[in-house]
Amino acid sequence: MSNVQVEPANRSWTITKVIAVIVGILSAGYMLPWTIAAVRDVPHWFVFWINLLLGWTIIGWIVALVMALKRQRYVVSG
Repeated sequence: MSNVQVEPANRSWTITKVIAVIVGILSAGYMLPWTIAAVRDVPHWFVFWINLLLGWTIIGWIVALVMALKRQRYVVSG
């Protein structure tokens, strides 16, 4: 039987995840979509800028949250 390993296509650094969680907690939910995107390994820098610049509007925050919760791409290796 062959061993097949499935991993996300884009892996971010652990330090980015730690910083994202700290910033998410300190900003009391404002940067929550970026935190979710960084932890889930989706392209989080685009979510960061959308959330930072348009998050003050409710629609901008919701758009960033939807982007953070979108399905991930996977790569099968092995």
